[in-house]
Amino acid sequence: MKQGCLGISLCAILLVLTGTTPAPAQATTLRILIHAKTSLAEDDAQLCAVPNVAWAALKAGHKVTILVDASAVTSVAWGYGFFRKVLGSGTSALDRAALPERGRRSLSEQLGVPIEQVPHDYGEYFALLKKMGVEIYGNRTMMLLYKIDPARVVAAVTPVSLGRMVELFASADRVIVY
Repeated sequence: MKQGCLGISLCAILLVLTGTTPAPAQATTLRILIHAKTSLAEDDAQLCAVPNVAWAALKAGHKVTILVDASAVTSVAWGYGFFRKVLGSGTSALDRAALPERGRRSLSEQLGVPIEQVPHDYGEYFALLKKMGVEIYGNRTMMLLYKIDPARVVAAVTPVSLGRMVELFASADRVIVY
């Protein structure tokens, strides 16, 4: 009798290890890291796609983190423009980048929310995502290289060290790069 039970147990273990068992019916929540590397000045389509993907991933039930890195840090800092530094400005390039009305309508339809809930500019968009539970970080080292005081970064973005960035990459199930 013990031999029979052992045989069944080994068979079950082999099925699980080889992946031949049916997949569970419930959806898996993924940890998605969106790595935003390109500033608005270089390619506005790249950074502007980030919040759309983040919102869609949230709606699908995933845990979402955005990491603003490389030249993209200039888009989340107060006083930087699309092509040059704007001295004394209390806004970021994201705050000054409006969402086109057709884009707002499309988001409203695709995400199933009233248009009144769709932000008017990308600064509002990042702030909304933060309120919805998206963790948003910025590479502090890149900020310093661009001579950006981390205190002059929009409130939605938390400056982090290189060590914390490594942790974010290591803990992600999927990384999407823009």
